[in-house]
Amino acid sequence: MSDTSLPPARTGLVGDLAQPILAGILAALVGFSSTFTLVLAGPAHLGASPAEAASGLFALCLAMGLLNAAVAWRMRVPLSFAWSTPGAAFLLTLQPIEGGFPAVTGAFIIVALLVIACGLLRPLAKAVAAIPQPIAAAMLAGVLLTLCLAPVKAVAEVPVLALPIIAAWVIGLRFARRYAVPLAVVVAAIVLALSASIPEGAVAFSWPTLSFVAPLFTLDALVKVALPLFVITMASQNLTGLAVMRANGYAVDAGLPFVLTGLASGVIALFGGLTVNLAAITAAIAAGPEAHPDPAKRWVAPVAAGMSYFGLALLATLAAAFIAASPPVLIQAVAGLALLPSLAGALTGALADEEARLPAIVTFVTTASGITLLGIGGAFWGLLAGIALQLVLRRWSKA
Repeated sequence: MSDTSLPPARTGLVGDLAQPILAGILAALVGFSSTFTLVLAGPAHLGASPAEAASGLFALCLAMGLLNAAVAWRMRVPLSFAWSTPGAAFLLTLQPIEGGFPAVTGAFIIVALLVIACGLLRPLAKAVAAIPQPIAAAMLAGVLLTLCLAPVKAVAEVPVLALPIIAAWVIGLRFARRYAVPLAVVVAAIVLALSASIPEGAVAFSWPTLSFVAPLFTLDALVKVALPLFVITMASQNLTGLAVMRANGYAVDAGLPFVLTGLASGVIALFGGLTVNLAAITAAIAAGPEAHPDPAKRWVAPVAAGMSYFGLALLATLAAAFIAASPPVLIQAVAGLALLPSLAGALTGALADEEARLPAIVTFVTTASGITLLGIGGAFWGLLAGIALQLVLRRWSKA
């Protein structure tokens, strides 16, 4: 067992509760500190003001706190919820959207409605699940590639700032893998403070508030943002989250979680919040043996995670100010380090099936190219190209 594993449960009621509570707190801290930079930088890249970005993070933390705590408490199942990290990464790959951030907010609401539809209409959920897994994984890998190149670019542009961050990440990987990215975030904050890149007083604590963003519904945002974000969220988060639950012995019906995440996403979108979905990475912490040897007691972990997110919500304004005052290339470098495991997993999934390997590669390179045709971004064309080639090859082999 690695040195990041939780201590064994002690005897008695306190011992029974201590282990899943620690697991839940750990899941929340790792999930927040590893990717909050992405959640803030993605909307900011598409026109959100620092106040709107902070409002979005605040709303996300409140939504995840409520969903994690309430659903696990009610169902007595360690079902975990998170924000869409691949979705936030996807936003950073886009060109400016016609209508600005209000149009992006409208796209978030459309994604929320589609997720609700998946929960209510099983044929739609089955249609999304029918997207070949290698193709979906290749599309995700193509989306992540640009950001995962950011650490290398940062070393070339600002080596004095970037190298200590990467060194901290490597040290974290060696001695405490789970804390590698949070350690890199801490070192990034120290480096930025010492380098005087952030004006004095630019980063200071203030109580977070919710800022209403009036949604604007445009065809441009529907095609460029909503549809690809929906596929990414479903394929890389929701379906993966269900798979994690089933792998740990929990048979969870997808209908209610999809409806709940869709409703929550629709509400927080009005305050700049990104899509909420089933947790995939941190779900393993709460649903696995690490949370508790007894599967019937692991539901306490998401409840603890939810309470932790309520506390982390108070850091939203401070985090947004930190991001706004930091060099973009450095923030993207930290985000890229956090996404490297996701990129590795996506590439593994894309290339595992030899028969689907070539269509997956076509999807990957098309998505990673960043092309825009007819106003539609590379993620959509990559998905379409990969599916089309796979259908052609299958029909050819049967002829």
